[in-house]
Amino acid sequence: MYLKLTIKNAKRSIKNYLIYLVTMTICVALFYAFLSISSAYYNPSIGTAYDLTMLADNMKLPICMVTFLLIFLIRYVNRYLLIQRQKEFAVQSILGMEQRTIGWLFFAETLGMGVFSIVSGILPGMIVSQFITAMLLSDYGQNYQFSWMLFPDTVIFTVIFFLCCFLLVGFFNLHTIRNIKIIDMLSADRQNGPALRKSRFMHVLMILYLILLAWMLFSGYQMISFYFDPRFELPVHILFLAIIILPALGILWPLVWISIKLLCKKTSVFSRLRAFYTLVAVEMLFTILIAVSAACVPAMKNSYMLSYGSGVMKQYLTYLTGNVLFLVCELFYLSGLAIAAWKERSSKSRYKGENLFFYGQILSKLTANTKSMILICMTLILSMILFLSAPVLSAWSLGYLEERSRYDVQISSEYNKSYEESSLPQGSYEAVTRFLEDKRIPTAFDQTFSLYLPTRREFRSRIKWEFPVLAVSLSDYNAIRQMLGYEPMSLDDHTFTTQWQSIATDDQKTEFLNSHKEVSTDAGILTLADNACQEASIGENIYNIYTDVIYIFPDSICKKLLGVRRCRYIQLADPLSFADAQALEKSFTAAFPDDTASADSTGVQYTIRLHTLEVNSILCTNFILKAVMIYGAVTLMVICLTILSLQQLQDAARYPYRFLVLRELGVEESHISRLIFKQLGVWFGLPVALALLTGIILISGFLQTISAQIAAYIGISALLEQLAVTSGILMLLLICYFISTWILFRHATKP
Repeated sequence: MYLKLTIKNAKRSIKNYLIYLVTMTICVALFYAFLSISSAYYNPSIGTAYDLTMLADNMKLPICMVTFLLIFLIRYVNRYLLIQRQKEFAVQSILGMEQRTIGWLFFAETLGMGVFSIVSGILPGMIVSQFITAMLLSDYGQNYQFSWMLFPDTVIFTVIFFLCCFLLVGFFNLHTIRNIKIIDMLSADRQNGPALRKSRFMHVLMILYLILLAWMLFSGYQMISFYFDPRFELPVHILFLAIIILPALGILWPLVWISIKLLCKKTSVFSRLRAFYTLVAVEMLFTILIAVSAACVPAMKNSYMLSYGSGVMKQYLTYLTGNVLFLVCELFYLSGLAIAAWKERSSKSRYKGENLFFYGQILSKLTANTKSMILICMTLILSMILFLSAPVLSAWSLGYLEERSRYDVQISSEYNKSYEESSLPQGSYEAVTRFLEDKRIPTAFDQTFSLYLPTRREFRSRIKWEFPVLAVSLSDYNAIRQMLGYEPMSLDDHTFTTQWQSIATDDQKTEFLNSHKEVSTDAGILTLADNACQEASIGENIYNIYTDVIYIFPDSICKKLLGVRRCRYIQLADPLSFADAQALEKSFTAAFPDDTASADSTGVQYTIRLHTLEVNSILCTNFILKAVMIYGAVTLMVICLTILSLQQLQDAARYPYRFLVLRELGVEESHISRLIFKQLGVWFGLPVALALLTGIILISGFLQTISAQIAAYIGISALLEQLAVTSGILMLLLICYFISTWILFRHATKP
C-alpha cells in the first residue's frame, strides 16, 4: 500500500520534480562523462609514447570534490518540495498517519526520483563522454573515432556516489518532517514568507571595502616614484596620481557622511544625505573610477615599459576584483531603490498596461531576496571566470609545451650553485649514449655544446634578476637551427648577434639592443651585427635564469671564453616510448645524481628533459585542470540557474491569486504570458548580465597581465575562437533553463 501511495504521489507531483529531474540528469551525465576517463576499461588508442595512468589516478578526487557542491542543490530542491507538499502532509497527519511514516514516504519518493535521474543520466553521460574523449585526444594530437562503450566501474561509482548524496539529504528531510507542527503545515500556503528585517549585510561589506581601499592607498603611495619620474608621459602621471587620490576619496566620503549624520541628527537638514543609500550611491561612483584605474595599471605597464614586477600586477588584479565585486553588491542594493524611484516619478510608465503589477512583483521579491541574489550573482561570476579561464590556461599550457620540450632528449647543467671553475662539466653525457645503443634507438640529430660567459669575472655574479647573459658559438647555434629545420646564419669576425625567447616583447628587445651595441669579452670587444635579433624557437632551457636572450659569438671568440654550462640536444629517428623514457630518466639520474646538498658536492646540477615524459606530464595536468574547471563551471551555473528557477516557481505556486486577479480584471492571456516573460527576464537577466559583464572585466584584466604569454603561446584569433565557443555553451544553458521555467510558471498560474 505504501509503495502504491509513493508512486501515486510521485506521479501527481511530477511538475514540481521536473526542474529537479532535469538538473540531476545533467549533473549525473556530466559526472559519468568526466569520470569515465579514470575507468580501468578506458583505453583509447594514443600510441606507445603516451600513458594515461597519471590522468586516471588524479581525475577522481577533484571531480568528486566539485560534485559535493550538489548536496547543497539537492537539499535546496528538497526544501522547495517540502514547502509545496506541506498541506498534503498535514491532511495525511489529520487522517491518522504518523509523521514518521509520512517522512519515510517522502524519503522513498525523493530517493525514487533520484534513482530515476541516475538511470536517465547514464545514457546521455555515455554520449557526453565521447565529447570528453574527443577533447582528450585533441590535446594528445590523435584522431577521434566514435566508440560506444559503457564502463561498469564508472557506472557503479556514479550510482554509489549519488545514492550516498540522496540518502544523506533524505535523512535531513526525515528530521525536518518529524519536527514540523501540523498547524504550520496547514497554513504554509497562506504564509507570506519571513518578515523583512533590517539587514546589516551592506554595512559589513562597506567596512570590508574600506579596508581594501586602505590597502590600495598604501600600495599607491609606495609607487609614487613613478608619478615624479620625468621620463614618463602624461598618462602615466595621471594614472599613478589616480591610484592614490581615488582610494583616498573613497575612504574620505564615508567619514564625511558620518559627520553629516552626527551633526544633523536632530534636524531635517541634509536628510537625504543622511540616508545610507546616499552613502552607497556616491561610493559606487568612486568604485567605478577606482576599478578603471586599477585595470589601467597592467595596460600602462605594457604600453610604457614600467618596471614593476608580476607581484604588483597580481596585486592590482586583486584590487580590480574586489572593486568589481563590491560594485555588483552596490548595484543590487540600489536597484530596488532605483526601480521604486522610477515608478514614483514616471506616472505615464507606471500606469501603462500592466506595469503597476510588474513593478510590484519585482520590488516585493527584490527587497526580500537582495542578499540571495548577490550570492547567486557572485557564484555565477565564479562560474563564468572558470569557463572563460579554462581555454586560456589550457592553450597557454599547450603553447608553452612546444617551447619547453623542443627536443626528444634535452640535457643541461646549471652552474648557479657551483663556485669553483674546476668543477664545471666538460663531458658529453656518455651514459645516455650507452643507453641509446643498448636499446638500439637510432638518432637523427645529436649535438653537444657549451654555453659561455663573455667575461670570466661574471662567474661570481649570482644576484637575482642580474645573472649574466650567456653566449653560444655560431657553429653550435647553426647545428641547433638545422636540427629544428631552420636555415643557418653567418657572422662577420668580431661581431655578434642575439637569440631571443618567444616570451620577450619588442620593447624589451629594443631596449636591450640599444644599450648593448658592443659587448666586452675576454677575447676582445664585439660589435652588434646588422642581423641583430634572431627569433627562432629553440627552446627555453638554453637561456640563463632570469634572462630571455643569449649572445651568438664567432667560434674563434668562444674558444677563449669560460664554458659554464654543458648541454646536449638529441632528436631521435622515432618517438621514444613511455617505458623507454622512464628507463632513460632513471639511468641518467643514477649516473648524475642531484647531490648539491652534500659536503663534497661540486655544486653542479644536471637536468634531463625527455619529450615523451614532458608531454605526458603537461598534457595530463593540463587536461585535468581544464576538465575540472569546465565541470566546476557547469556545476555552479546549474546550481544558480536551478535556484533562480525554483524561486520563481515557488512564487508562482504561493501567489497564484495575483494572476487570477489580472484575469478577472480582463487582462488577456497573451498579456499575462508577456508579463511573466518580462518578470523572468529580470530575475534571470539581472544576475546573469551582471555576472557576464563582471566576468569579462576580470578576465580582461587577467589577460592584460599575461599578454606576452598570449602572444607567444596562444594567439589572439585562437583565444577569441575558444572564448566564443564557451560563451555559446553558457548562453545555450541559460536559454534552456529560462524557457523551461517560463513554461512551468505559466502552467502554475493558470486557473
